Amino acid sequence: MKLSKIDLLALPCAGASATMYYRWRYLLPEWIRVHPVELPGRGTRLQESFIENFESLIDQICNEHSAVLQGRYALFGHSMGALLSYGIAKRQCALQKPLPLSLFVSACSSPSQHDIKRFAHRHDRTQLINDLHRQGGTPEEIFQCDEMLDLTLSVLAADYGICNSFRYECTAPLPIPIKVFAGRDDEIAPDRMEAWQKETNAIFSLDWFNGGHFFIRQHEKQMLATIKNELSKTAHRHPATV
Repeated sequence: MKLSKIDLLALPCAGASATMYYRWRYLLPEWIRVHPVELPGRGTRLQESFIENFESLIDQICNEHSAVLQGRYALFGHSMGALLSYGIAKRQCALQKPLPLSLFVSACSSPSQHDIKRFAHRHDRTQLINDLHRQGGTPEEIFQCDEMLDLTLSVLAADYGICNSFRYECTAPLPIPIKVFAGRDDEIAPDRMEAWQKETNAIFSLDWFNGGHFFIRQHEKQMLATIKNELSKTAHRHPATV
């Protein structure tokens, strides 16, 4: 059976650009159309000003991708990207607009467990560098080039501002499936990952992988296979209408 196309908006982690998802365009089947989201101030939008307020950024993302958000789509986000994905879904729900078929979140505490204190040192260069080393997602050559490191730290500091401005509101759970991916060696406590279950009254699942905060790199194929299988099930539950 030929599956109807589903758009997948992919939101980057703090300090990163849309390039972290470019590979997914050819690693996933054609019926899943991957849209790596580029945030202002990085990558192809390097000349634009950062947006450091969570709600303002959610509004801009939704406006820029309004065509996708009117159709059959799913959301994926890693770390900060997971928080942004959640924000998009909640905004769509509040405005009674089409909801994602599925929400995939990775390496991020449940919104109800969000700890803004983790991002309070966003203007401390030394601590930001320590964060990059500790999380292990930054190529070593970045640390060897002052210009590249300065750019990375600028993006990271702005993104910490986004995370720091998020405020959780206790509202009704989302009526959509939530699939969570977590690293066994990540700093995020298991109960903070498990708390995502409270954000949905539909199907919930939590998959654990060996590795730290960037387990997504070591287990990319396995994660993408899971996303493909989940979206295939969802597509059968919610066939496209003509």
